[in-house]
Amino acid sequence: MHRLAEFAVGCRDGAVPDGVPGRILDILGLALAAQDDPAVRAVLASVRRWGGTPEATVIGAGDRLPAPAAALVNGVMAHALDFDDTHLPSVLHPSASIVPAALAAAEAVGADGPALVRAVAAGIEICNRLGMAAYDRELRNSVFFERGLHATSICGTIGGAAAAGLLYGLDAAGIGHAMGIAASMGAGLLEANRTGGTVKKTHCGWAAHAGVSAAVFAADGLTGPPTVLEGRFGFFAAYTSGVFDADALLGGLGERWELSRTVYKPYPTNHFTHPGIDCALALRAAGLRAADVASVELGVAAPVLRTIAEPAADKARPRTAYHGKFSGPYTVAAALLGGGGLGVGTADFRELDEAVLALAARVTCVADERATELFPNAFAAVLRVRTTGGRLLEHRVDSSRGSERHPLSSADLDLKFRLNAAGLSTAQAAAVSAATSALRPAAELLALTRPR
Repeated sequence: MHRLAEFAVGCRDGAVPDGVPGRILDILGLALAAQDDPAVRAVLASVRRWGGTPEATVIGAGDRLPAPAAALVNGVMAHALDFDDTHLPSVLHPSASIVPAALAAAEAVGADGPALVRAVAAGIEICNRLGMAAYDRELRNSVFFERGLHATSICGTIGGAAAAGLLYGLDAAGIGHAMGIAASMGAGLLEANRTGGTVKKTHCGWAAHAGVSAAVFAADGLTGPPTVLEGRFGFFAAYTSGVFDADALLGGLGERWELSRTVYKPYPTNHFTHPGIDCALALRAAGLRAADVASVELGVAAPVLRTIAEPAADKARPRTAYHGKFSGPYTVAAALLGGGGLGVGTADFRELDEAVLALAARVTCVADERATELFPNAFAAVLRVRTTGGRLLEHRVDSSRGSERHPLSSADLDLKFRLNAAGLSTAQAAAVSAATSALRPAAELLALTRPR
């Protein structure tokens, strides 16, 4: 823990990778797009009843709340659409926890924009490295994921504490205590990915809330165990039976940045569905019409079947539009029928569509050997379509759009933000983007998102 804390303090004045403001802007856009999400409304209603000292702003809504409460709501917004960035191969979503925690802490203390950027960089790096420490190279999967645990929220809590601790002015010992406290707060189960429920939307919010709370507790004198990660009853003992990759956690810290391997999502769906969407969009662009589809076979990596293909009946006919985001059949059908945004957009998942459901019923999911071989360093898929006229069409992708091999362009990212910020005026959205790029303070960024 001491090494990680020292790294975080080093970020206070040291160099961090380029591109961090883009992470902040992406989260602001996602939060603006999620304003009317039922889970967001439920959490905001609860938090409004809690009351407390107004310290930080709720994105878009304008509420002034205690910093941990603002971080909670903003984190729920950031993850609610399943449109937030992904680190591979740990398969966690760091920015949706770290950015809300840092924004709330930065506004509460009046930190400037560069301090916000450095805190976000430190928090994301620590979050990603914790995820990589639990990546099993033989399994080619995260041990967290194998156990049904949501690494995003578990690791994001500790990363959020580091980011918030930096902004609250803690030294290395204080940040170590903040992370040690936060390690007792991280949680998250993935069953909702399979069978429904909206609780997963709250995971990043709760991680951000816990991270800020832990930093405040540490600033006020609460302490955490120095061996909280590697100890007999510590983090890795609890989550990975004590097995972890120390080099992935600490090797090249401050020189080799896992933050830079975090990729943006082009579609607001579970990342495992993206290569199938890519295939469907490619076949559609080549002239395939949904009306001509007799049957579809989606081949994906074997480990992702339990998330996007099982239980088969639930995935063929999702219970809600949000549940559909975790369905291989539904997302392929949505892409074949035509979507918005960068190919499939948020409007495609506001409610279940009967035409999409009818087409999804014709999609079966199978394990594909090549996709399995590439997983999880790349998300691959093959789509085979039998037409009503008897033709067999096929398209394969070895790395989904938005990945390191096929990154989104600056124009793609700009369009994503503008579409997500559609509730703002064009001038207001442009002002948010410009202020983020100019490293303006959190208070200024958040004020620009308020309703006018």
